[in-house]
Amino acid sequence: MSKEWHIPEGFSQVESKLPGVTVFAPVKQVNGSRDKLVTYTCPRCGAVTRYDIAAGGVACEHCGYVHAVQTQVAGKAAEEHEFRVDVMEKANHVQWTAGRKDLVCEQCGAATSVPENAISGTCSFCASNKIHIADLPVEELQPKYIIPFSINQNQLKTIVSNWLGKGWFHPQSLSSSATVNSFRGVYLPFWTFDAEINADWKALVGYERSERYYDAGSKEWKTRTTIDWRWEDGQVNQSFDDILIPGTRKVSQRILEEIQPFDLNALQSFSPDFLAGWQANHFDLSLQEAWDTAKDKMREKNREACYADIPTHHVRNFSMSADFANETWRYIFLPVFLSTYHFEEKKYQVMINGQTGEIAGQKPVEWWKIWAAIAASLSPGFLLLLIGLPLLLAGGIGIVPLILGFVLLVAGIIFSVSLYKKAVESEAE
Repeated sequence: MSKEWHIPEGFSQVESKLPGVTVFAPVKQVNGSRDKLVTYTCPRCGAVTRYDIAAGGVACEHCGYVHAVQTQVAGKAAEEHEFRVDVMEKANHVQWTAGRKDLVCEQCGAATSVPENAISGTCSFCASNKIHIADLPVEELQPKYIIPFSINQNQLKTIVSNWLGKGWFHPQSLSSSATVNSFRGVYLPFWTFDAEINADWKALVGYERSERYYDAGSKEWKTRTTIDWRWEDGQVNQSFDDILIPGTRKVSQRILEEIQPFDLNALQSFSPDFLAGWQANHFDLSLQEAWDTAKDKMREKNREACYADIPTHHVRNFSMSADFANETWRYIFLPVFLSTYHFEEKKYQVMINGQTGEIAGQKPVEWWKIWAAIAASLSPGFLLLLIGLPLLLAGGIGIVPLILGFVLLVAGIIFSVSLYKKAVESEAE
């Protein structure tokens, strides 16, 4: 007699896209604490409290009360998740947004979680004043770890002033004339990924060989270099640790890249207390999208490692197959200060790493300085070419200035292209 089959505990039947196939999936577990409202008011005087960097806890500015955050430093050994269905379904879907509200920008679409009593009239990402309060998501993936802010507001003015004053091709009055809006500390969402890649490569590899031959024209024996081609293959194994992918598209990816790295050794277990008085951004880049981006980065680095494994730079018909193993991920919050500043009626973005103080952003360029520098770098080469060419035609004595002029011209072109790219990037978003 066959034993009656029952649905496993914790699973329920879900819709199947294959006829005749029944599919069961883990039941979503709702954390029992999601309905618990978290409020941040001082138990002594009733004033609003916020996470204080210097105090290292939730503090009251009125009476000095401090509540230590219950957390522990995990660092790079912080727990990671595997890519399994049950893990994905149960990946801490809790309402960490309790006691907060969402501000949604109508211009850039950024959704920012702020304390319920916060008053904000502008978007932290694009400085637009077209914002509205939206319903909070019923469930939001909770970050497992966080790096708290360690740079305070008093340090920001010095950091941005020094940064605005750097760079010879920027306006000299930039540091003194720029009107910098107040910085907003925002915890931005990031995904981190670990994986191992086992890659097999195959290519046509060329090896140089010198050979002597007889030149019938000059009736002399000479030496020339030839390349012998042969098929070769190999294997490269690489481990990747903490490939960091931003979880939001609402900020400039270029600027965000420039203020990195973050020291992930400072990761701490997440507590909503860290968000008291601070803003936090919801992720808009899904885990799958972030994982696809991370895999592309890993493949490219692995491809470079395969090329480095080849003992010569003569390579043709290169191909590589990569297998991923031991893939894990984390969802974390990292601290970033966002602001904009105005100079000559134009608006520019700026970001500061809330952990290290590294700053990056847009800066206006005085293009006449760029063109003057490019002209100065190209002029010596052109001048020597103009002098050497007539001398060469006249009596064959212009070969030296021609060669020197060509070298200087090439160097000037390389410098000019590099300078132009740097200037364009300085103003780019």
